[in-house]
Amino acid sequence: MSDPSGPAVEAAPDRPDAGAASGPGPGLFSREFGAATATFAAVMFLTGFAALAVVPTLPTAARDLDGVSLFPLVAGCFVSASLLGGVLGGHWADRAGAGRPLAAGMVLTVVTLLVSATSTTIWQLAAGRFLDGLAAGMVAVCINTAIGQTYPDRLRPRALALMSTSWIIPSLTGPPLAGLVTGWWSWRAVFFGLAALTLIPSLALVLVLRGRGGPGAAAPDGEQPPRPALLIATTVSLAAALGQYGVSGWDPRHLLFAAVGLGLLVLFAPRLLPVGTWRAARGLPTTVLLRGFGSGVFFTVEAFVPLMLITERQVSAVVIGVVFTGAAVVWAGASWVQGRLLESWPRHRLVVVGALVMAVAVALAVLGTLPGSPVLTAAAGMLLAAVGMGLLDPSLTVLSLAHSPAGRQGYASAAMQTNQNLGQIAILGLAAAVLNTCLGLGASELTGYAAAFGLLLVPTLLAALLAGRARST
Repeated sequence: MSDPSGPAVEAAPDRPDAGAASGPGPGLFSREFGAATATFAAVMFLTGFAALAVVPTLPTAARDLDGVSLFPLVAGCFVSASLLGGVLGGHWADRAGAGRPLAAGMVLTVVTLLVSATSTTIWQLAAGRFLDGLAAGMVAVCINTAIGQTYPDRLRPRALALMSTSWIIPSLTGPPLAGLVTGWWSWRAVFFGLAALTLIPSLALVLVLRGRGGPGAAAPDGEQPPRPALLIATTVSLAAALGQYGVSGWDPRHLLFAAVGLGLLVLFAPRLLPVGTWRAARGLPTTVLLRGFGSGVFFTVEAFVPLMLITERQVSAVVIGVVFTGAAVVWAGASWVQGRLLESWPRHRLVVVGALVMAVAVALAVLGTLPGSPVLTAAAGMLLAAVGMGLLDPSLTVLSLAHSPAGRQGYASAAMQTNQNLGQIAILGLAAAVLNTCLGLGASELTGYAAAFGLLLVPTLLAALLAGRARST
């Protein structure tokens, strides 16, 4: 549940006023655009439903496949692949229009859901999640491009708003329904059901987009996207996967994978980010860095809290699904509060507040590992972390746009999305390394989780301390 409002939210700052979208001519559901509108909305609905329904089932799947130690790889490889999928989809759309990569991404989604559903080993499940991340990255980038190629200017803001709205119902219903199916039937049924639901819109998308759109207008000389970006993104994605596998154990083979993955990340990841990001240079670099901190902490809490509750506290999948829904709701509520009731606050101060709320949430997660604590204490920490993200995440987006030169908002958005993925990969990997180190030293599982959660205090407190360097003038 990276963002309950869905990928189309990133386009919101570029939307014109509602009045600009009005005017004579056919509407979104007219004969000319109705098929495309219905198909795009169905794609976004199912994308959101799949994204939010699959995650609560993964801890149960990892336990049943005897792969709990490799759970960070299963959870993180989706993020690694989505980074590559976004770059791949963008390059493909620039060359041939968004229709083909978008349709290919949806068809690949069906295939990968079937791969995951039929998993007999944790490695097959990881492969399915990697391919699903590749497909999700392609879809997320191409859906907005397809809208731009399908609708006239006056209808694009309405179409983008509809895409964002299509995530609301999935955020409320996806996790609890997936929990019910997992608890009463099987986690495999969740994947099979999603594949069946996604098949028809995928085929419809192929038909609707056939012959529509084409390559975008060529950028002026000097504004062409750098061709090495695809190779760099591929290297970073593979490096992240190697690192996530490497931290699942401490024998020489795992250490070698971890070292190679870390080395490649250090060498190539900075090329995808603004200069000075990792040294917290003022302005956009610090803003991008803080997005990685916040997203990485929340993603790790979202991955490890359900895993701990299911494997160590015997909490049912139904309850886990309800917790995920609650997190989506409170994130959206906190985001509404910062945009309406706290709109006069300086954005960097809201980042501080959000980071401190997340620090308290992490402390609750640590408390939830103590044997005498109430079973759902850590779940309360997950809900509170969502509140912190609802304050921090949109504030960072506003700051990134404020720091962007005219005509470069797309670059800033891409950098924010890239470091969001890198932060999730890196912080989850570090937490997994701490957990497995504790287990390797003979500590109990709950002690290992306590140490992993305690590590998350570092990036949350760093985010609070560095927020002033992201302030806009």
